[in-house]
Amino acid sequence: MTAALKDCLPVTLTTPRLVLATPAMAHVPQLAALANNKRIHEVLSRLPHPYAEKDGEHFVLEIARGDTEFAWSILHDGTYVGTVGLHLLPDQLPELGYWLGEPHWGQGFATEAGRAVVDAARAAGAAALRSRALLSNSGSRNVLKKLGFAEIGESTDQDGTLKGQGVMLMRLEFGER
Repeated sequence: MTAALKDCLPVTLTTPRLVLATPAMAHVPQLAALANNKRIHEVLSRLPHPYAEKDGEHFVLEIARGDTEFAWSILHDGTYVGTVGLHLLPDQLPELGYWLGEPHWGQGFATEAGRAVVDAARAAGAAALRSRALLSNSGSRNVLKKLGFAEIGESTDQDGTLKGQGVMLMRLEFGER
């Protein structure tokens, strides 16, 4: 299912204010500058800190369009502002994840980019999506609610930098086509 879904996702998505594009080496300097932020690291389970350009290069070359990921760089007026994507693990629903550089918080970019990815996943054949956010991250939980995700229960993150922290599990059902 995930391989078929991945094959049906568009390489580029466009919204009224944003272009979601394949992560590229040209994005790495800004990606690294924005990701090297303790406040970002504290809410993401798979982002190292400190975050250097070599980490951004590894993301672009090895992770962004790897076997279990389909990520897009979020560009506003041609400038990298964050990343959004789907984590595609076997036998699990695709998981929506995203982050924005702190200077770009509060402008609706996460909701706009998330909506584009949700719509693309639905069009590509996903029956539902999952996501999660720290219990303390009301901003991210609100973005997910705006996208139609429902809170389905609390859990404790099992791996990554958030291991042991409380998260809200969320799910978006697409229903009948």
